[in-house]
Amino acid sequence: MLDDVVGLARLGAKLSRAARSAWAKHDDDKGDWLPLWRHLADSGAIAGLLWDEWLPLQVRNVLSAAFPQGEDDARRLVIWSAATHDIGKATPAFAAQVETLAKKMCDYGLQMPLPRPKDAGRLAPHGLAGMLLLDEWLVDRFGWSERQAWQWGIAAGGHHGVPPTWGDVHALRVRPHLLRTRGHKQAWRDVQWELLDACADVCGVRDRLADWQDVRLSQPAQAVLTGVVIVADWIASNADLFPYSLDAKGQSDRERIEAAWCGLALPPPWRANPPESDPLAVYSSRFKLPAGATVRPLQEQAVLAARSMSPGLMIIEGPMGEGKTEAGLAVAEIFAARSGAGGVFVALPTMATSNAMFARVLQWLQRLPNAETGQEKRTVLLAHSKAPLNDDFQELIRAGSRSIRGVQPDEEETDGATAELVAHQWLRGRKKAMLASFVVGTIDQLLFMGLKSRHLALRHLALAGKVVVIDEAHAYDAYMNSYLDRALSWLGAYEVPVVLLSATLPAGRRRELAEAYAGRTIQPEDAQNIESATGYPLITTVERDGTAPPPQQVAPSGRRTSVHVERLDDALESLAERLEHELADGGCALVVRNTVGRVLETASFLRDRLGHDNVTVAHSRFVDLDRMRKDADLVSRFGPPDKDGERPDGPHVVVASQVAEQSLDIDFDLLVSDLCPIDLLLQRMGRLHRHQRGKDQQNRPQRLRQARCLITGADWAAVPAEPAPGSQRVYSRHALLRSAAALWPTLEGAGVVNLPDDISPLVQAAYGNSRLGPETWQPDMQTAHDRFRAQKAKQHAKAETFQLADVGPEGEALFGWIDAGVGDADDTRAGRAQVRDGVESLEVLVVQRLADGTVRTLPWLENGQGGLSLPTDNVPQPERGRIVAACGLRLPFQFSIPRIADQAIEELKKEVIPAWQARDSSWLAEELILFLDENCRTRLAGYVLHYSEHDGLEVTDGEPAALP
Repeated sequence: MLDDVVGLARLGAKLSRAARSAWAKHDDDKGDWLPLWRHLADSGAIAGLLWDEWLPLQVRNVLSAAFPQGEDDARRLVIWSAATHDIGKATPAFAAQVETLAKKMCDYGLQMPLPRPKDAGRLAPHGLAGMLLLDEWLVDRFGWSERQAWQWGIAAGGHHGVPPTWGDVHALRVRPHLLRTRGHKQAWRDVQWELLDACADVCGVRDRLADWQDVRLSQPAQAVLTGVVIVADWIASNADLFPYSLDAKGQSDRERIEAAWCGLALPPPWRANPPESDPLAVYSSRFKLPAGATVRPLQEQAVLAARSMSPGLMIIEGPMGEGKTEAGLAVAEIFAARSGAGGVFVALPTMATSNAMFARVLQWLQRLPNAETGQEKRTVLLAHSKAPLNDDFQELIRAGSRSIRGVQPDEEETDGATAELVAHQWLRGRKKAMLASFVVGTIDQLLFMGLKSRHLALRHLALAGKVVVIDEAHAYDAYMNSYLDRALSWLGAYEVPVVLLSATLPAGRRRELAEAYAGRTIQPEDAQNIESATGYPLITTVERDGTAPPPQQVAPSGRRTSVHVERLDDALESLAERLEHELADGGCALVVRNTVGRVLETASFLRDRLGHDNVTVAHSRFVDLDRMRKDADLVSRFGPPDKDGERPDGPHVVVASQVAEQSLDIDFDLLVSDLCPIDLLLQRMGRLHRHQRGKDQQNRPQRLRQARCLITGADWAAVPAEPAPGSQRVYSRHALLRSAAALWPTLEGAGVVNLPDDISPLVQAAYGNSRLGPETWQPDMQTAHDRFRAQKAKQHAKAETFQLADVGPEGEALFGWIDAGVGDADDTRAGRAQVRDGVESLEVLVVQRLADGTVRTLPWLENGQGGLSLPTDNVPQPERGRIVAACGLRLPFQFSIPRIADQAIEELKKEVIPAWQARDSSWLAEELILFLDENCRTRLAGYVLHYSEHDGLEVTDGEPAALP
């Protein structure tokens, strides 16, 4: 196809001298300039190459669907849109910016006021101006109506990240002199029309406009068209690929474009092959199954269902440890092969779960067909703010090194990308990163799809070409669910296949997810069937056209655990006595607390009773390196039997916060849990007798061969049961009481929860509307329910403030698409707060400062990273800077209170080392540093902070005698 797009170079030959003089780019350092026609030709050529060699079929289908000649018409539109996107630069408002170049244009009759008119840039940005010129050209030249024309010009209007509003259009229309200088309107119009006529001819569009006049572009098509134009513009604006100088150094246009495209080396999209027909062969070839392993019914049925449907939405519900992740990836491969998706995005709740999943996805990718042939290059990204600290990701960065600098956007305010590498170095930076073929990241990256933010079209382009897999789909509150539903509605409009994985999904939420994806196409009776389904495990499917057969119950795998459940007094003395009794013959117990404060208090008490070495602490308040070390240690010692680590004979107790609920494949003989929402409690039970240890668990202590869960964290004698105050700060009182009420018959009766059989009934009961619990509980439960509904409504209303609108009718231009938005959306503390309810606490980097002023890394860090001195008069060496950056620590909830946070920030800023803030300090610039003394203590905002490698961060009120 290169002959086709190289032909755009003929554009210059068709133009008069006046049109050829129009200004586009200027390199002040070199004194070189590039006329508008050359940049338009380059952009169009790149857009054609993007279509031919980079855009996934799934994206091309979005654009092709509306056209009478399908993909051929859509390709012409993409090239033409890129070739005309900067036509707004052929206006006096823009050209007057550089006086020397403006005078050259004046010599050809394109007069303009010099210097540039005040407010010209604000009132007539060249994107908006270009959209108006395209509209006028289509109306005047071809008799289109304005409504028909707007949808075609929106890519020009929005190619700098913000589609115009109707107010913007009106403000420019009442100032026509910004488009054409008074007294010289005809000269300007002639040049503008000449450029547009030439582009139409060279792009092969002129003869198609009559047939296109009645085409109604969908809003998803307009969004991805804008995204492709942005990418083409950024590439064609790169001076390394396309030098400003008109001197092509003897290169033909073909050679020049070939050199630019080869220099960029943008890998093609993934082209999935239909996997093997036998489900066992699929899983055996993609995942490292042990010899003699069989496919679980849920995994088998997921593959069969994916093959029998048009790729749409699949919801897979099944118990913990049932292989849902493998099923989700297998379904993603089938969906990609059938839909033409060019990659996969896997979304998870947290950075920790994303890191764990990233390693698994890499292993899957290595086993896909052609993974080692070199015929395909697969771009891979770990998408969260701490991804550079991940060793697997760093290895991909090194392997993907290229010599050319990263492409920068064509605007004064760049996106901040600095040519760092992923698998391909261009696909890096908060606006381009999601364009990689395979992405694993936090759910925020998907929720941003529903947030009004700059360059949103790029995020839509990235996701429109992938299969989206959402793990732990139940793990979000009403605020985040609002954004998730909006993102799903757009994914459905793009016909993006989506796989949702959950162990514990309420029936009402299952229906909401299906309705969000299918929109008005799903029939009410089908939606009702989805909600009323009671089977478990369960597979729910919704096809592209909204067809939704009844959910399919799947036979369980045979893995069953009967968990004896009983209440336990919340007193620490009661806990210690019970553990001493249960662990008398050895064994390993997990105690899960709902707050870090309760974790530390419990661990301290148990160490006095059981011995310091017999108690391990795990929670989120460790620096990143310590957290990774502790997670690895937990999996090594308490993970599957085939792990290298040695499981303690016991007695041993791990006291953990919610970090033990997910992502860690750990297995304990006994569980003690604070009362929490029922779905989370069941997740915690999934860490109990998770793996077979000998026949009938005979390798466990005899007393603990029967799985047992003790539920504490509540005053069980109160009416109703009163959850611990700390738990009520983390979870709603309503959810805690419904959880206790759902378990009440079990706690009062047989005392057994059968997994997985009881998972769905308990979840549906706790999240349903039926009366639960003793009659004496009902008044308080109703009050808690009323407060919960009010809070949920408040969250929904708050979420709508910056939320993208639903998909509009076909042919309706994306005017004001992100009007009143948030600006840029990125994976920073402030960025995540845009799609999560509440303000995230402060994050700091932790180092030691000794009495003599020496600054060093924390002394106990492993692999030679501990106790390294850090300079204070210059930037640390990159490797040492990375070690410090890997010691990030999120401060507790006290530091999310605005008054305390402000005070803490001021105090931390006073301690800043100026040299570390230098621009070349990529790891440490703009970071807040927390300096600990020799005893690993410090004061901050009225609190005393103490950090240890065993217990993490402890925070106490700052008494005068507490710290010298």
